[in-house]
Amino acid sequence: MSSTSNPRDLRAELESLTTEAFRPELAGIDQLPTLDIARLMNAEDATVAAAVAQRLPEISAAIDAVAQRMERGGRLIYMGAGTAGRLGVLDASECPPTFNTAPSEVVGLIAGGPEALVTSIEGAEDSRELAEADLDALALTADDTVVGISASGRTPYAIAAVEHARSEGALTIGLSCNEHSALAAAAEHGIEVVVGPELLTGSTRLKAGTAQKLVLNMLSTITMIRLGKTYGNLMVDVRASNEKLRARSRRIVALATGADDAEIERALAATDGEVKNAILVVLAGVDGSTAARLLEESGGRLRAALTAAGG
Repeated sequence: MSSTSNPRDLRAELESLTTEAFRPELAGIDQLPTLDIARLMNAEDATVAAAVAQRLPEISAAIDAVAQRMERGGRLIYMGAGTAGRLGVLDASECPPTFNTAPSEVVGLIAGGPEALVTSIEGAEDSRELAEADLDALALTADDTVVGISASGRTPYAIAAVEHARSEGALTIGLSCNEHSALAAAAEHGIEVVVGPELLTGSTRLKAGTAQKLVLNMLSTITMIRLGKTYGNLMVDVRASNEKLRARSRRIVALATGADDAEIERALAATDGEVKNAILVVLAGVDGSTAARLLEESGGRLRAALTAAGG
């Protein structure tokens, strides 16, 4: 499917999309008691995880491809318009504090720029040129991954992003919520999570938005697990930038090592608060500088560093 400026053609195109389908059985929803509406909405939301489950093989293949490239220094770049773009920016912005990534490693771009996070930018989602310019500003490499996000799978900004990135040799992923979407067809890895018509006709911030959030959670989280950013299910690369995270850092070291509070404080002091290094200090019985060297030689992977230290 391709976008068109003809209003009649555009209406027909939208009416053909599952995400835009009208549900006559819900036509009287505005007359229901609030609790009944809440029950309906909750029942709708409960179907989203199953829809994502249908696409786990495609999601897993995409994650492995992303991790291979990020291992070589590539970036993960999300691109979308409206809700889809905001979800990409959200996921990207949470990677630095969670996994201690540099802001340039996982990037979220929204059609229309930062202002579009809080305000609708007229025409931005329809601009292919804007997507190409946004990517050109990043100087793509073959190790980068571009994820186009669009509930409909027809958003010109997202499709152009994927097509342009692919022409530059980057890995491409197309995440949509309709089958046979132009976005998935344009990407090397197409992920189509079909959640069905929305409670409010065409309001794809609902089930489609939830599905996209779940998939983006998987893309970033499992990629970071593959890159050694965790130790078991502990966020050992967490960046302790506030009191809550400092407390969490101490707890992570405790869970990983079983050490008492005094030993944990000494280890964190010896490693400038770096959780992964502190765990290595405790478990391997090395000093802070040795821990840093072992981790560097092990590509930041704590298990490998422990093995190298004989721990």
